Amino acid sequence: MSKDNKKKEKKESGFSVVRKTLKYFFPIAWKVHKGYFFINGIMTVIDAIQPFVAIIVSPLIISELLGERDITRLIVYVAILAVAGPILSFIGSWLGMVVQKYSEKFENYFTEEMSRKVMELDFQVTEDKKALDQVEAARTGMSWYSGGVVGIFYPVYEIIGQIIKICGTVALIALNAPLLFPITLVVVIINSLIQNKQNKIEIERFKDMSKINRAFSYYGWQISDFKYGKDIRLYGAKDLMVERWNKYTDDSLGTWIKTSNKQHPLNQFKNVLNVARDIVSYLYLGTSVLSGGISIAVFTQMIASSATFNSSMGSLLYNLQEIVKKCNYAYEYVKFADFPAAIEKGTRHIEEGDHTVEFRNVSFTYPNTDVEVLKGVNVTLKQGEHLSVVGLNGAGKTTFVKLLCRLYDPTEGEILLDGVNIKEYDYTEYMNLFSPVFQDFKLFAFSIKENIVLDDKCSDEEISGLLEQVGLGDKLRYLEKGTETMLFKSFDENGIEPSGGEQQKMAIARALYKKAPVVILDEPTAALDPVAEYDIYRQFDSLVGGKTAIYISHRLSSCKFCDRIAVFSEGVIKEYGTHDELILINNGIYAEMFKAQAKYYN
Repeated sequence: MSKDNKKKEKKESGFSVVRKTLKYFFPIAWKVHKGYFFINGIMTVIDAIQPFVAIIVSPLIISELLGERDITRLIVYVAILAVAGPILSFIGSWLGMVVQKYSEKFENYFTEEMSRKVMELDFQVTEDKKALDQVEAARTGMSWYSGGVVGIFYPVYEIIGQIIKICGTVALIALNAPLLFPITLVVVIINSLIQNKQNKIEIERFKDMSKINRAFSYYGWQISDFKYGKDIRLYGAKDLMVERWNKYTDDSLGTWIKTSNKQHPLNQFKNVLNVARDIVSYLYLGTSVLSGGISIAVFTQMIASSATFNSSMGSLLYNLQEIVKKCNYAYEYVKFADFPAAIEKGTRHIEEGDHTVEFRNVSFTYPNTDVEVLKGVNVTLKQGEHLSVVGLNGAGKTTFVKLLCRLYDPTEGEILLDGVNIKEYDYTEYMNLFSPVFQDFKLFAFSIKENIVLDDKCSDEEISGLLEQVGLGDKLRYLEKGTETMLFKSFDENGIEPSGGEQQKMAIARALYKKAPVVILDEPTAALDPVAEYDIYRQFDSLVGGKTAIYISHRLSSCKFCDRIAVFSEGVIKEYGTHDELILINNGIYAEMFKAQAKYYN
C-alpha cells in the first residue's frame, strides 16, 4: 500500500467516517421509521432517571431509620423505591421490544436496498475482486459487526443518557465528596485509552475477516446446495469441498483467537484498575464518615452516586469509541452504496425505427488483466440483418456480444448506434434493444410463466402461444398447472426438472417475449449435438423473422440462416462475408472449419 493510500485510510478512520456514516444513515432511517427516534428518546430519559430513584430515596430511608423513624414517611419512601424502579424497568423493557421490531424493519429495509444495489451494479463490477470484497464487507459490516442502523444510533442515545446521569451525580458528589472526581477520572481516562486500543484491534480484525468471509460463505453454500450434488458425488469432490470449508473455518477461528489473545491482557488490566478505584473510593468515604464530614446516609448516597458516575463516565467514553468503531463497520456499506460506476451512462433518447450498430476500431482488455481480447474490430450491423459470429474458443466472440450489450465498454475505439456513441444514450433504453440468450443462461425457481415474463404482466394464452412456437406445446399440455408449474424443487416438491433442451427453449421464449429489436444467441446450445443445435437455430431463425439477429457459435449451425458471417480469431475479425464468399477462400479459417464439420450436417 502506498503512503498516500495509508494516509487516506488513516484519515477515513476518524471523525470523518463517523460524520459521513451518520449523515448517510440518519435521513434514510428518519424517512423509513421516524418512530424509532422518538421511542429511543423516551427510553433514554427513563434509563437516565432510573438510578436516581435509589440514589435519592435510599439515603432518606436510612436517615429516617437513624432519626425520627416516622412510619408513614418510611412507608412512602419504601413504596417509592419498591414501585418506581420496577415500573420504570417495565416501561423500558416494553420500549426495548418496540425498538427491536424497528431493528428488524431496518435490517429488512437495508438488506433489500443492498440486494437492489448489487443487482444494479454494472456487470463489469461483478467480476472485480475489489468490488466483491466490498460487497462482503458491506454485508458483514451492517449485520455481524455494527448491528445495522440500530447498532449505529444506539451509542448516540447511550451518550445522551450517560450525560444526564453524569450531570446529576456530579451535582450530588460536588456537594459532599468532591475528591471522588479525580479518583474516578484517572481510571476512566486510562480505561478509555485501553478501550481505544481494543477497538483498533477489532477494526483490524474486521478488515481481515471481510476477506475471509466471502470464501467462507462460498464454500459453505456449495456444500449445502443440492444443485452441485451430481458433480460432488460423481467426481468425488466431497473431501475437497469439506477441506476448503475447514480451511476457511480455521482461518476465521484463528483471526478471532488472535484478537482475543491481544485483548485479554488489556481486559485484565482494566479489571485491576477498577478494583483499585473502588478501594480508594471506599477508604476516602469511610474516612469522611469517621471524621464527621458526612453522615452514614450521605455515605450510602455517595457510594451509589460514585458507582453511577463511574459507570456513566466509562459508558460515555466507551460509547464515543463505539460510535467510531461501529461507523467504521457501517461505513463499508456507505462505500458500497457509492461504489463508482464502471461504465459511462448518458441521457440521450433512442428514437424509434430502424437501427444500425457499428463497431469502429474497437479493442478491449478485461479489467486487471493485460490480455487484449479484441483488437481493432470493425463491423456494421444494419436493421434486419442476421450475423453469424464464429470462431474457436477464446477468439473473442462472447466478449463481442458483452460489449454490444454494454456489459462492458471498449478499452479503445467506439460502438455507434445510428452514428452516435452508445455512451451518450440512456442506459436502460439501450439495454432494452437487446434480447440475448447466453451460453450460461439462468432459469429461476419460479413458475414457467414467471421465468418468461419476470415482473411483467401477461395472459396465459399469450405465454402458451409463445411456448407452442418454441416447441414446448406438448410439454405444456402435459403439465397439470400449465404455465403456473414451478421449475425445480427448491420451493415446491411438485416442481419439474426440465431437460437441457427444454430449458434452452424457455430461455428462447423469454428472449422473444421481450420483443426487443435485436436478438442474440450466444452459444446456448453448445452442449447439444450438431443436429439438435441446427434444429434450435432453424426454429429460432424462423421466430426472429425481420429482427436483427446475432448467432454466436464455434460450430457452423447458424451460418446457413445468416446474411453475413464474421470469423473471429485471436481477437480480430479475420474473415467477413457470406457463406459462399468465405468457403472459397483458399486455406481460410471458415473454409477449414466448414470442411471439418460438414460431415455432422450431411
